[in-house]
Amino acid sequence: MRIVVIGGSGHIGTFLVPRLVRAGHEVVVISRGTTRAYVDAPEWQHVQHVVADREREDADGTFPARVAAQRADVVIDLVCFTLDSASALVERLRGETGHLVECGSVWRSGRSAQVPTTETTMTPPFGAYGIAKQRIARMLQEETASGGLVTTSLHPGHISGPGWAPIGPVGNLDPAVWRTLAAGRPLAIPGLGAETMHHVHADDVAQSFELAIAHREQAAGEDFNITSAAALSVRGYAQAVAGWFGQEAILHTVTWEEFRAATTAEHAALSWEHLDRSPCFSVQKAGELLGYQPRHTSLETVLESLRWLLEHGRLDLGRSLTG
Repeated sequence: MRIVVIGGSGHIGTFLVPRLVRAGHEVVVISRGTTRAYVDAPEWQHVQHVVADREREDADGTFPARVAAQRADVVIDLVCFTLDSASALVERLRGETGHLVECGSVWRSGRSAQVPTTETTMTPPFGAYGIAKQRIARMLQEETASGGLVTTSLHPGHISGPGWAPIGPVGNLDPAVWRTLAAGRPLAIPGLGAETMHHVHADDVAQSFELAIAHREQAAGEDFNITSAAALSVRGYAQAVAGWFGQEAILHTVTWEEFRAATTAEHAALSWEHLDRSPCFSVQKAGELLGYQPRHTSLETVLESLRWLLEHGRLDLGRSLTG
């Protein structure tokens, strides 16, 4: 099949595009051309690249026509963030493309109520990003249900892997958290420490897109949570990280007010965004309909990412991993 991947040079595309080439597909990547895949692979030599600024072309209404001009059997959209952008693409591809597979986010669900959360037990989203992702997913379902374009939406958790920093044990990207745990120093954690995060390896997300294409009939009009098999609590996550450096985690809980006072506004806001939601999702539906089986646990995913950062000089902890 001829497959167009919009935004194919990022986290997911790094693993998805080589998968598609190995499966024998003809692959076209549409991106701004400003970044390269995080991990090199020989399959990229067989990929056609189209440079386009989606935001600008969405504004002038030319982007959907650019995508349609590729005459793809499947379009995979990894970088759609507004309902208007998604709707315009659907309108243009209807009747011309066999399958549109959209990347959403688990943040289309709000605070966890039933855990693990399924596609039918989500709570209403909050925040512009999560609300937009849920609106897009709903529009896609309605499009397919009405007999229009065949669509599928996949909703990853905290995407991690080699090449970039994972969401850390207190729900943010503060490198000081890793240094504190690696040195065995006390770490302040906001709330109870029972709050959760749900990571997923970028290659497992890529796996889900490949499966959605392969199982078009089962995926048609559906939405799927895509995460690792189990979420991590703040305490469990921190204890595991400390253990990777031969340390015991020394954790003490603080109020959110105390936590905010001891870090930057950016780190505190990101921690709140993650831990307030406390995501914990079920991938049973993806397993049953698509055969999705995550190959990496949350901890394996984080460890691979952390090891890459250390080996490439992106993170200096003053000590090495012991495991």
